[in-house]
Amino acid sequence: MPRKMATQLFEGKEHASLYQKYRLPPPDEILKLIFSYLEEKKGKPFGLAVDIGCGTGQSTRALAPHFERVVGTDISKAQIEEAKQASCTANTSYCVCPAEELPFEDGSVDLITAAAAAHWFNIEKFLKEANRILKPNGCMALYSYHAYMEVHYKDCSEMLTANFTEYYDSLTKYASKHTETVHSEYEEIFNAIPYPDKQRITKMVHKLRMPVADLMGLLQSFSMFQTFLQNDPEAAKQLLQKTEQRFLEIMGVSSNETIVEVWAKNFCVLACKSI
Repeated sequence: MPRKMATQLFEGKEHASLYQKYRLPPPDEILKLIFSYLEEKKGKPFGLAVDIGCGTGQSTRALAPHFERVVGTDISKAQIEEAKQASCTANTSYCVCPAEELPFEDGSVDLITAAAAAHWFNIEKFLKEANRILKPNGCMALYSYHAYMEVHYKDCSEMLTANFTEYYDSLTKYASKHTETVHSEYEEIFNAIPYPDKQRITKMVHKLRMPVADLMGLLQSFSMFQTFLQNDPEAAKQLLQKTEQRFLEIMGVSSNETIVEVWAKNFCVLACKSI
């Protein structure tokens, strides 16, 4: 049976649960890029990795097989609680703290990561704190994806993508100024990093197959939608219903379990602390 249309209203713990279920996982291409960069700059073994703004821990768990110890941090207690429930690896732990005040000793961290999170930080304070805790030749990897995505299904991909874009554009008045940093693919963050050894990689496309119902879950996890939801719950519910129904009409199907392919454009900033 197809799932009901995505009309439930949520906040707090419910929003964290939505993140856990629907937010995009870190692409393999970016993970390989990060590990290759760290091995080149610092070399193995990999000791401590800190995933900042970890949310419900998708990106934190991806690091666990490669490090002796991994710690995910987030300012949201609800997100951290979800992360703790989802994680079962012995070398992974989580703590609640801001990105600008990290509970790690000076020069103790091999790798700092932030997945779809760095644009929310106070970059000046974060970079100062990152420099404090990184080991010599320790690295930073700050990456994210564009919220503008392509949706592909048979011969109606252009119309599906237009429907996705219409949904996104209807929420722009609720956008935070922080999302402007995403639109520029972290150019400002890249320029602010004081290390001479740094690079910014763009135009990486991550393709994921998912049911329409899961795509709607992803759309609900956007910060803009959460703000809209707080301001006008009924209108937010109607927008979701309209968007999902339009997807199904364009595809010529009745089930929101029908699989589509979502293309997300990714970018990544890598930097290495000098000795």
